[in-house]
Amino acid sequence: MNWADLPPLRESLESHGLIARKSFGQHFLLDLNVTRKIARLAGPLDSQTVIEVGPGPGGLTRALLEAGARVIAIEKDERFMPLLAELADAAPGRLTLVRADALAANEAALLAEHAGGDLATVVSNLPYNVGTPLLVKWLTGDWRPQSLTLMFQKEVAQRLVAPAGADAYGRLSVITQATSAARLVMDLPARAFTPPPKVDSAVVRLDPLPAPPPAALIAALERVTAAAFGQRRKMLRSSLKTVGGDSLCIAAGLDSNQRAETVPVAGFLRLAEELLNAS
Repeated sequence: MNWADLPPLRESLESHGLIARKSFGQHFLLDLNVTRKIARLAGPLDSQTVIEVGPGPGGLTRALLEAGARVIAIEKDERFMPLLAELADAAPGRLTLVRADALAANEAALLAEHAGGDLATVVSNLPYNVGTPLLVKWLTGDWRPQSLTLMFQKEVAQRLVAPAGADAYGRLSVITQATSAARLVMDLPARAFTPPPKVDSAVVRLDPLPAPPPAALIAALERVTAAAFGQRRKMLRSSLKTVGGDSLCIAAGLDSNQRAETVPVAGFLRLAEELLNAS
């Protein structure tokens, strides 16, 4: 099949008898004008390797291939494989299909096998039920992408970019901003999807920091933020009692009467450093 012979996405779905599965958090984005904009937000993609998770019917996949990318698409739902294989036929050598659970996937191994290296950017309309754990995996794991352009539920997207003191600021904000520069780049109403979800969505662009915190510090940061935001309405002296309480705050130069939601990312990094020093 040639690229020009590809049917519209809705026709492809109908011809394969495909519908979204709620258990997989699936909501299809079929408007190619929208998916092309997402591809542009990911930056110049010509001859670049892109990892896409949850391509489903391939709306975003088409846009990425149109932009010249080499795509490794990780799809858990086997129902979409025949439809995606048509895209692979229309873009010879530029679309690799991997049937796997992205949470368990080894991105470095996939890239070594299919792209001859370990450099790639991630561009995905993430399934709602795995978006947050996938993001944490990419920001804190052994393999780090060059950049990430990801769609989330809007509420989750706002958490990623929220500053200290904002209602949306929390543990996910700290982990994200300690490891990357994050900005919200696009809003999408629920009606843009088939079937429409109950909430709006948003696209976030994340660029990992050139010198991210070392793994040990990230692990300490996860411990500190879990304790602090697990009881976010309490003062740090109480919420951090299990990891040092008052003494940890003093060592980090923080007022232990503060609440977690008012502590900036730099403050949490100091708490994590002191926790490491004390261990």
